[in-house]
Amino acid sequence: MEFSKRLDRFGAEVFSSLNAKRLELEAQGRTIYNLSVGTPDFAPYDHVVAALRDAATDPMQWKYSLGDLPELKQAVCDYYARRFGVEGITPDMVASCNGTQEGVGHLGLALLDAGDTVLVPDPCYPVFEAGVKIADGELAYYPLEAEHDFLPYVKGIDPEVADKAKYMIVSLPANPVGSVGTPELYEEIIAFAREHDLLIVHDNAYSDIVYDGPAGGSFLSYPGALEVGVEFFSLSKSFNVTGARIGFLVGRSDVVAAFAKLRSQIDFGMFFPIQKAAIAALTGSLDEVEHQRYLYQERRDALCDGLEAIGWERPNAHGTMFVWAKLPGGRTDSMAFCEELMERAGVVVTPGASFGPSGEGYVRMALVLPPDGLRAAVSAIEAAGRRGWLGTGSFQPILRVPGVPSRPDATPMG
Repeated sequence: MEFSKRLDRFGAEVFSSLNAKRLELEAQGRTIYNLSVGTPDFAPYDHVVAALRDAATDPMQWKYSLGDLPELKQAVCDYYARRFGVEGITPDMVASCNGTQEGVGHLGLALLDAGDTVLVPDPCYPVFEAGVKIADGELAYYPLEAEHDFLPYVKGIDPEVADKAKYMIVSLPANPVGSVGTPELYEEIIAFAREHDLLIVHDNAYSDIVYDGPAGGSFLSYPGALEVGVEFFSLSKSFNVTGARIGFLVGRSDVVAAFAKLRSQIDFGMFFPIQKAAIAALTGSLDEVEHQRYLYQERRDALCDGLEAIGWERPNAHGTMFVWAKLPGGRTDSMAFCEELMERAGVVVTPGASFGPSGEGYVRMALVLPPDGLRAAVSAIEAAGRRGWLGTGSFQPILRVPGVPSRPDATPMG
């Protein structure tokens, strides 16, 4: 059978290969520190679990939902006012999705025609690229570079490309590079959108994991943002419910309506008990969320201090549950480096090349172990270095899928 040529646009999925090798090493009795996938190791909060459990005991809650409960949409509106200070969000400006991954992946189908251009950050979370490719759109990368603190530099975007673009994806705090936006930057982005008549699609999955100061906010809180943009908002990382897949598109009602229309053709709505859990999260206390932010900062400090102490350049890590680390020793081959790091130190990280052309020369590390576990991982890396490793091993490469050639655009999924 001949399959869709659309599949040729996507590289091999990296995590499945990493995980297979990890299991092999663990079976050999090796100690493995898995810092690859961004799944929180913290437990979901009791009141959220209780709401889901109680709803699941009611047989009526197991039917098709066919849409979002009115009280869920209102809870999102109220949360934006309470948590982000954004007034004026109404239920017609809210639509649920099965997490940001699914939401971004489908948005292009609602907004793009074949050949339409989308401005995408580089490096970026891979579904930003995939959502455009699925919709037959054209990618136009704008780089996130150390020179500009891994933040969007709109003055460097070609005006002709911006004029062609239908929308621009902005992700702050940014996965994978760990940068955090400023009021001045958001104001520049809003002015840029107006100048070039394009939509801003902001990914706000990590608003509650921001370090070294006040808690994060929302793009929609800045003047003019509601006129030019929408925002993907997720409960996954703030409330440790990644598997429940709870996300929302919030903002301009015309864009939200188009997105909801598309989803109505492919989905019968979010499971009622999950909606009830989301309502509990959105309306409950946020004390645990804020406390968790400081726990993540302790982890960030443990990992970054440790890597710097053994000779790595201090990683970029101002927000998200990731750190973006430059390869040591002048290495520029992140795929091979990750293979060797796992084999020699037992530390699993994600190659920067998986996140776009500008990701080469870096790795992403997830803060999914407590501080002592992260210090142990650094010690394992240091021990491998003392044994003379700079990453020139001759063992069998692992980031390969049978029948699929090695490609720099292999795609991580978390």
